[in-house]
Amino acid sequence: MERPAWAPRSIDISVPSVSRIYDYYLGGSHNFEVDREAARKAMEFLPGLPKIMQANRAFMRRAVRFAAAEGITQFLDIGSGIPTFGNVHEVAQAAIPGAHVMYVDPDPVAVAHSQAVLAGNETADVVAADLRKPQEILASAEVQRLIDVNRPVALLLVAILHFVEDTDDPYGAVAQLREALAPGSLLILTHASYEGIPLPPERAEGAVDVYKDIRNPLIMRSREEIARFFEGYDMVEPGLVPMPEWRPDTVLEDEDPYSFSGFAGVGRTA
Repeated sequence: MERPAWAPRSIDISVPSVSRIYDYYLGGSHNFEVDREAARKAMEFLPGLPKIMQANRAFMRRAVRFAAAEGITQFLDIGSGIPTFGNVHEVAQAAIPGAHVMYVDPDPVAVAHSQAVLAGNETADVVAADLRKPQEILASAEVQRLIDVNRPVALLLVAILHFVEDTDDPYGAVAQLREALAPGSLLILTHASYEGIPLPPERAEGAVDVYKDIRNPLIMRSREEIARFFEGYDMVEPGLVPMPEWRPDTVLEDEDPYSFSGFAGVGRTA
């Protein structure tokens, strides 16, 4: 398998990556055949996966614009993945020139590509780190340069928590981040769930098994379990809802049925 020039030498291009699979769903080019093969297998069970990912990105952009309209100028995006058109720094800095955007991802390809995209952007950066180690994220030099935790921050956990197993204490990680951020900070979150998928759960489970096979288990949580991540936050209207229903800027009747899979919400610390 030929290694593309943009692929860091340190990565094993024979092993699928969730961030590169996500890039493929969104129509990106920073993925390998092994990623595309895994994505196609998952789509055999859940053909609407690209529509779900597009709805996820559309929600993220609306939520970032909302945060900017609320006067927040700092964005901490953990599990940011590979930058595609309309990423957080583009949306935030279009609304607020000079907004500080910090991307965090453990995938070397996501980090390397983010560095290339952000070259020359003094108020956006990326660091290789893992959500499961929130104190390491907060203590990193890159985060400390751009994010002032004494002022409100928009914390984005978009399509990442469903890759953190309960044994790794995702609720504890989210709580640690909440406690570190100033009052008035926002939590912007999406999470996969069997609820809302226009297929029987046992069929959708086939796609979940694909992620399990590539050693990146996809944890499908209930709405009630997802709501627990917002403990300590006041929910912003309309609350925790299917992604297209959060402050839509399109006609909901025009949305693909798969877009309503999973949940999205925004919370604010008191």
